[in-house]
Amino acid sequence: MGLPEHGTAVSAPGKVMLAGGYLVLDRAYTGLVFGLSARINVIAQEIHTSPGVHLTEIVVESPQFLDAQWRYGYHLAEADGGIKVTQLQIGSRLTANPFVETTLNFALTYIARTSKHRPHHAVKSARLTILADNDYYSQPHSTTTTTSPNSASPPSNSSSTTPPASTLNALTTSRFARFPVPLSGAHKTGLGSSAALVTALTASLLTHYLPPTLFDIASPAGKTALHNLAQAAHCAAQGKVGSGFDVAAAVYGSSLYRRFSPSVLSALPEAGAPGFAPALESVVRDEDGTIWDTEIRKDAVSLPAGMAVRMCDVDCGSQTVGMVKSVLAWRAREKASAGELWDELQRRNEGLAEVLRGGRTEEVRGAVKGVRELVRKMGVESGVPIEPESQTELLDALEGVEGVYGGVVPGAGGYDALALLVKDDRETEERLEEFLERWSKEKGSRVSLLAVKGEMEGVRTEELKLYEGWIR
Repeated sequence: MGLPEHGTAVSAPGKVMLAGGYLVLDRAYTGLVFGLSARINVIAQEIHTSPGVHLTEIVVESPQFLDAQWRYGYHLAEADGGIKVTQLQIGSRLTANPFVETTLNFALTYIARTSKHRPHHAVKSARLTILADNDYYSQPHSTTTTTSPNSASPPSNSSSTTPPASTLNALTTSRFARFPVPLSGAHKTGLGSSAALVTALTASLLTHYLPPTLFDIASPAGKTALHNLAQAAHCAAQGKVGSGFDVAAAVYGSSLYRRFSPSVLSALPEAGAPGFAPALESVVRDEDGTIWDTEIRKDAVSLPAGMAVRMCDVDCGSQTVGMVKSVLAWRAREKASAGELWDELQRRNEGLAEVLRGGRTEEVRGAVKGVRELVRKMGVESGVPIEPESQTELLDALEGVEGVYGGVVPGAGGYDALALLVKDDRETEERLEEFLERWSKEKGSRVSLLAVKGEMEGVRTEELKLYEGWIR
């Protein structure tokens, strides 16, 4: 399949919070966040129709999964409610995708407010194709290590039927694997796919519909607008105001992050409600700089030369929301002791960031151990398995692998992917793969090294040729 003549492509990275998983919920503390080389990619194209045929339809599809297409009509809501989308039924199916639908409502409303044309002329029908790098999802059907994100060739069979078992390995050897399940049946590895999706989808829509004079993804002003809009959409899609570190990483890449106050978004009306459009525009633009109080410091984060952040997939996953609620309840009950623990953990997190930024490789292991010690203590006192015993056993054993400086259960903890600080060479990678293969056999589990690495860059435009065969 050849390439279309016109279209725009944008990608946004996943994230890993190396330190500050629960602390980042409070503005008094910060989180050490790394962007990842695994990206969510969105390609926007016009839908061409026959002369005289007028469509008002947005088609969103994720061709890596079965039956992953969503169609939306859109209209201008009354009383400054902005542009509201309505999902259209495909055959007998109507499967909701709240992250896509909410992002469309927010992004199209902002585009209509920003465009110099009349609002109902600002948005034309479009097709949006979502492609996720393999490391966002566990791949139990294949024992093959995923390839680097330079090969994007699709499987030769582009139909949506379930492939025979003999072809499953072949389907996971390109950058974008084809999964023989619906999107809801895929097992996430915990790299922040929803935030990367909302950010990439928002950036794609803004780039597709607005001229560079009104939105430039590479400019500081463009990134600020994208950040604010994506944060608003992501929080609405989740049904709550989160800390926002995952969206910040998707926009800016690696950074030291301090969250925004919940009040920034708490008064925003629902999409389509009276007054939504001007309220959203005001929040996103923040022209006097008084609304958003988040801090995103890229200069505070770096790695020593020759060191990399790598991820191990344990193919299990955790109920993060329940864990967070339990930790916060413990903190409210035990204000004094919990406060002392959080303050000391903040100091140790800052110490780890300083060791990494200063290139003091010999101090990394001790700094990581200090952070893990308090994270385990928090888990014991709150009754939440932030670093479960099985993860402790694995992390301790990994420290014995030559070239591994240390590792943590990142973010909120639990059984999601592990984050490791390792020597960035092929020999260390091979030793890790051999160790994890032995460990999996001995423990009867499935632990594997993901191809993804930490990287500094956030959202960016991409060349269409990367997606040849996947877009029409």
